Order: sequence, then C-alpha cells, then structure tokens
Amino acid sequence: MSANAQPPHRPAPRHRSCGATYDGEVKARSALVYSVLRLLAFLVPFGILMLLPIFREYYWLAAIFAALIGLSLSLLFLRRPLDEVSTALAQRRVNDRDARSDEEVEDAPSVTPSAADEGPAEASDR
Repeated sequence: MSANAQPPHRPAPRHRSCGATYDGEVKARSALVYSVLRLLAFLVPFGILMLLPIFREYYWLAAIFAALIGLSLSLLFLRRPLDEVSTALAQRRVNDRDARSDEEVEDAPSVTPSAADEGPAEASDR
C-alpha cells in the first residue's frame, strides 16, 4: 500500500423501501412520528373501549384489548416508519462500534522510534 493510499470508502447504506440514505444520525422526526403513531394506535382504541359501560368497570381489560389492537395496527400500517427508525439506530450502533473511544486511544501503546530501538530495560538493582 503506498503512502497516498486511502482506506476503501464504504458507501452510505440505502434504505430498502424509501431510497433515503443514512447521514450519520437518527432522524428525530422519524422517531417522533413513529412514537406518536404508536401512542395513537393505543389511545384511540382505549378511548373507544372506555365509552362502553362494561369497560368502565374493567379498565384493565380495556387496556389489554387496546394494547392488542394497537399492536396489530402498528404491525399492519407502521412498517415503513419502524424500518426507518430501526435502520437508523442499527447504523448508528455500527458507527459507534467502529469508532475508537477516547479511552481506547489513550490506552493504546504508543511506539516511538527511539523507544522501539532501545529494547527492554535491564534492572541494575540486583
């Protein structure tokens, strides 16, 4: 490898469904939209169920049914926002794993030309 050679460049991964490229950070808008839609998928059925007289007494049963309905709705209709958020989080984790931390850089042995030429030091106290 020559002195001018650079490490191979990895292209930015492309998202499967929408064609957007990952730019290095989790999009706050994507995560916020997904979170709000998931909350709505729970709260709307819960509110409707609480209008029924039987569920006013058994509110915990309304919460269970609303959770199941919300889970079903999110699996059916929120696939794209989930893919966007999970892809961004996975890529961020890979980037964090590839980057060396400050502790690793500080703890790495530094080899200077003069120290490498001297060899191990001998103890003269014996």
